[in-house]
Amino acid sequence: MTSIDGRPRSLAGATILQIVPALREDPAGHAAVDIALTLLQAGARAIIAGDGGPLVGELRAIGGEWLPMANDSPLRIGRNAHTLAELIAGERIDIIHAQSAGAAWSALKATKKQPVFLVTSFPDRLAADTWPGTLFRGALARGDRVIAPSSYVSRAMIDRYRIAADRITVIPRAVDTASFNPAAISSDRIAQMRRVWGILPHIRIVLVAGRAAPWNGQMSMVDAARLILAGGSRNIAFVFAGDDRTHPRYARALRRRARLHGIDTLCRFIGHCPDMPAAIAAADVVVVPALQPPLSGRAVAEAQAVGRPVVTTTVGMLPENMLAPPRMREELRTGWLARPGNVGELAAAVNAALALNRTAYEALGARARQFAEFAFSPASVAEAIRGVYTSLLARDR
Repeated sequence: MTSIDGRPRSLAGATILQIVPALREDPAGHAAVDIALTLLQAGARAIIAGDGGPLVGELRAIGGEWLPMANDSPLRIGRNAHTLAELIAGERIDIIHAQSAGAAWSALKATKKQPVFLVTSFPDRLAADTWPGTLFRGALARGDRVIAPSSYVSRAMIDRYRIAADRITVIPRAVDTASFNPAAISSDRIAQMRRVWGILPHIRIVLVAGRAAPWNGQMSMVDAARLILAGGSRNIAFVFAGDDRTHPRYARALRRRARLHGIDTLCRFIGHCPDMPAAIAAADVVVVPALQPPLSGRAVAEAQAVGRPVVTTTVGMLPENMLAPPRMREELRTGWLARPGNVGELAAAVNAALALNRTAYEALGARARQFAEFAFSPASVAEAIRGVYTSLLARDR
């Protein structure tokens, strides 16, 4: 798409419409506002359409515009398409970014005969391949540019929808790198966390992050803890942090397994933790022992943002959310990988992290923080999405 004088368009003066489910206080809502801020700083006009929420005021405060539009139902596709067609004509929209399947269908109908680019974003996890669901979500595969949250999802999209690889851009989800920042977490918060857990100052902490559920692999970590402690180290506590009310039978089974192994006095099952930044900062190592692909790799990203080594498994997007051989050189390592359910590998990885001397540990922590800022900070993610918009404007329609 070129300007009147024949030069490629830039974001300055362009109008970008994002369509989101709602502007709630959740990662998707914050990401939309972050993108709007980046666009406004580039001289673009930023409009967000979706259900309301507490972030509407924040959007307006930075100069963005909000358009009420419920778009999460197939029944609204036709009505929303008509609204969007009028908006495109009246407001000179250059790019529509649809972040749900319903929004993508409406946008496809509205832009069918208009010189407007469509960007779509796939969810963190592809749903089961059923005929009606796959057909409905197929609209997300028809954007001029498709954003995937991970290479893992990107490969699945290519297999399911036969999307050309050059139409896909992988941009991970943002995490709150300001809150998950070691500089923002006081020693008092860390000390308070250890007191709540009943852990003495000289005891090292292995934090197992994630909701207590069979597919999240906490049972593997209980078994790995037995191996680690059998090696002679008794100055280690294992803290399991994550909601334990959804699957209470599994949560009870974890406690029974710890008692059976004779390590229950060194395990803490704390349930939901309201201050995860401090919990991670109190830990020496963070473990995410998933057996199946999680909805997101946020826990791995947050651990690195706090500068802590992370141990996780080779499932889903988790390996690409950290730096470890063989994908990266040893000197770039920010964590360790184990095969899902392999208790021996999990124990060996935790032992390797705990065996680092202070200099190596601090260097790894600094790399982890730097990687998290580069890959997952809201500013970095918004800038990457801005790059997608810019590349579309610079080409002929």
